[in-house]
Amino acid sequence: MNVSFVQHFVLIEFKKVSHVENILNKATHMNEEQIIPVEGSMFWFRTEKTRSKISVSKDVPLLIKNGCSIPTDKELTDLLLSAETMSDQMVTLYETTKLNDIGVRIRFQTAHQLERCFSGLFPHISVLPFGSSVNGFGKLGCDLDLVLRATNVNEENLNSRLVYHTKTIMSDERLQTKKFMETIADTMQHFVPGICNVRRILHARVPIIKYEQSFTGVECDLSITNLTAVYMSELLRLYSEVDWRVKPLVFTLRKWAECVGLTNSAPGRWITNFSLTLLVLFYLQFKQILPSLSTLKKLAVKRDTRVANSMVDCTFLRDLNRLPERTTNVTTLQELLHGFYEFYSQFDFHTKAVSIRDGTTISKPDYSALYICNPLEPMLNVSKNVSIEEVEKLKVNLREASWLLESTDNNNLLTILQPKKDLMTLVRGKRVVNVAVLFGEDSEDEKTNVANKQKTLSGSLNKDRARRRRQVNFRRHPWNSKGGKSSPTVHK
Repeated sequence: MNVSFVQHFVLIEFKKVSHVENILNKATHMNEEQIIPVEGSMFWFRTEKTRSKISVSKDVPLLIKNGCSIPTDKELTDLLLSAETMSDQMVTLYETTKLNDIGVRIRFQTAHQLERCFSGLFPHISVLPFGSSVNGFGKLGCDLDLVLRATNVNEENLNSRLVYHTKTIMSDERLQTKKFMETIADTMQHFVPGICNVRRILHARVPIIKYEQSFTGVECDLSITNLTAVYMSELLRLYSEVDWRVKPLVFTLRKWAECVGLTNSAPGRWITNFSLTLLVLFYLQFKQILPSLSTLKKLAVKRDTRVANSMVDCTFLRDLNRLPERTTNVTTLQELLHGFYEFYSQFDFHTKAVSIRDGTTISKPDYSALYICNPLEPMLNVSKNVSIEEVEKLKVNLREASWLLESTDNNNLLTILQPKKDLMTLVRGKRVVNVAVLFGEDSEDEKTNVANKQKTLSGSLNKDRARRRRQVNFRRHPWNSKGGKSSPTVHK
């Protein structure tokens, strides 16, 4: 929560819209000569001029709890240790870190504020949340992605003789979008209460406005041409609700990827949470737990029809009640987790691409290190940013996690969720391994064995960078040499 000061807010909901309007009509401004007198749905409550004597019982405790607080690492560890099985730990991790009800409501209130701000010019405006806040995979403290739609959703009334006077748009659609977003950003920065730190990123493929809503403590990204992302969020939400195991598995693997340094909050050439989630969904399709997108498209009816920007077909089944029952799969969460590591540690990332749309692998159409087809726009690779080095790092960590789950009998999820220690420097670019630190006092034969294997891996990576190929021959447990007593940990 990036706010400069702490405030106490109460989110109040009413049964009827008329009740809300009644409250809004009773609000006022003060010191109007010193403020910009905008109206909205966020207020502060001032004390009465003449205080009335009200008796307050001291026996009633104040039942107020910060429902948006993120659990500390220690609190999370204690909760995981209290669970009986690894599957229970995965459920606990999900329940403890997921975006809760108040977090969702606060984000919709944040979106509603922008709707009220611009509704004078655009009576049919809608500001729609998408991404992790609504797709079922959001965690406490996650950012809020928004798309602003100012268009009239109603079709032209051919019988009406009254037509609005309007401005014509520019022939250059991208320039029009940039100008429009500059105006939106200026309005937000200067007139909307609580909005601060407005940043314009208008030269990106999808132009966005980044800002903070200090009243709700939410970081926001606003776009106006990203309707496809809204439908993508619908698809992920649908998959998250097909089977109860989907969310705990995704949350566990995201947490694991964060711990081992595979993901990063800053953009770069590492795998994103979105790409990782698609890998999980594809694995569950392989396990016959989730249907392919093609199946959902075949089951769609007329009311499911959606067409987004650039005529992207986003039609698929929206009603899970119409989804045929699938063969009962009783695999536990722990077994699915281990199966994920086994599945992708043996996956041919060199020649195969992952397709959620088809529910099967396809041949890679280009030489990207990792190819995950965009489900709604299959010609796009959502993991195009991932480098060869990061794919190799992913494979190494997949093998290690699989090995740890096989070799330990403590049935503890924390075994694979421990932050990496400085046993190996696995940096982007050249990789350097300190074998002496890695193995301590183990035998010289063991040190030589591991050093030789690392030398072979380093040579293969150099060839990959030169020819955009990966021909790394790597045994499943390269460090498990004869007589070895240590279980080295691969470190970022």
